[in-house]
Parts: sequence; C-alpha cells; structure tokens
Amino acid sequence: MGTGLLQTIAENVRFVLVCVVVIAAIIGVSWGLEATVLKKNIAQVSKTRYITICGMLGAIAMVLHIFDFPIAFLAPGFYKLDFSEIPVMIGAFCLGPVGGVVIELVKILLKLVIKGTSTAFVGDLANFVVGCSFVVPAAIVYHVQKTRKMAIVGLVTGTAVMVVFGTMFNAVYLLPAFASLYGMPLESIIEMGSAIHPSVNGVTTFVVFCVAPLNLVKGICISVPTMVLYKRISIVLRTASQDAYEINKKRQPQN
Repeated sequence: MGTGLLQTIAENVRFVLVCVVVIAAIIGVSWGLEATVLKKNIAQVSKTRYITICGMLGAIAMVLHIFDFPIAFLAPGFYKLDFSEIPVMIGAFCLGPVGGVVIELVKILLKLVIKGTSTAFVGDLANFVVGCSFVVPAAIVYHVQKTRKMAIVGLVTGTAVMVVFGTMFNAVYLLPAFASLYGMPLESIIEMGSAIHPSVNGVTTFVVFCVAPLNLVKGICISVPTMVLYKRISIVLRTASQDAYEINKKRQPQN
C-alpha cells in the first residue's frame, strides 16, 4: 500500500473523527443547557410527537437544502445559500436547541442519502456546524422567555454568532480540509476569492470578505421568514405546551 494512499486514508479518518466529535459536542452542550438553564422553559412533548416533528421538519429542510444556489458576487461558487434553516429554526423554537440540532442532523443525513456529497463531506459538515451555530444560540435566547421580542433578539444573536464562528471555523479548519480532501490547492481557492474581491490575498482576508458577508446574508434570509411564520406556528407551540400540562397533570397524585 503506497504512502499516498495511507495518507489519504489517514486524512479521511481524521476528518470523520472531527465530524463525530463536533456533532457530539454540539448535542452535548445543547442537552446540558436544556437540562439546566432552560429546564423549566422547554415544552415537554411525547416521544412520538418529538420524533414526528423532527422527521417532518428535517425532510422539509432537506428539500430546501437541495435547492441551494451560489451568490457569485459574494463568494466562490462552492459556497451556496439555501433556506433550509427556516424549518430547523421553527423546530428549535418549538422543541428547544436539542430539537434544532436533531432536525439539522436529519436534514444532512437525508441529503447525503438522496444526493450524496460534492465537497468530500466538508460542505456537509460546514452546513451542519454553521447551521447549528445559528440555530442553537437563537433557540437558547428564545426559550429564556418565549416572546416575539426574544425571538427577534435570539435571531439577531444567532446571526452574530454564526458570522463570527463561521468565519473562524472556515479559516482554521474547513478551508484547509476542503483543499486537502477535495484535491484543490488552497492557493487556488484564494485566487477564486480575489477574483471577486481584489482585497483577498490570503485565508484571513478570504473569510472576512467572502465567508462573513455570506453568513450575514444567510442570517437575514432565514430570520425574516422565521419571524413571518412565527405566529403561524403558535398552534404547534400551544399544542406542545398542552402536552406538557397533561403529562404533569397525570404525574400529580390523585386525591
């Protein structure tokens, strides 16, 4: 077995392990916050309803994710925008941050099964992690006090976190991983960025002028429809609250 093949296998194994660790960390942090800080504010729903909501919204998100599109004046074509975080955000507002992470994961897994990957799984990991960096903070803020004002604050907070985290994550890990696994020299990626923004001359300026604005646009494009649909899903939220009431009522000792 050649040295090159062994190196390729090692890089792929390393990437898979990073994916597993990142996913586990996101779920762990979300679960920990739900079990402590947000314990009294997360609506308790039956497992059947929980799974149904996650599956349904995950499927809708997958369909929206498939119809992604590049924004050529902001970033190179392999960076694409989609509206799949809208159902994910709605689910996170309904079920909590863990529900949002689960829906995001369902979306990615369904997409991989149906469409596969065109970015050596780097783009799929990026979509999941960056999507969670948007959805989880927004859901946490919203569930502190479930009002329209807090929903807006949550969406603004989530957008800010996504812009900062997405920019750093691309610079530190995603761009080098994409260049290595996809076989595209990092210098070629930088040149693609400089063709759009002349100020781009390295990884740092690439993420600042290409990645950050794209994530900002994404945050706005997800936040506005979410607020429009926010009241329309109030029935779902009330149903979840009613489930919690019935469960607590059954747990109370009968006189």
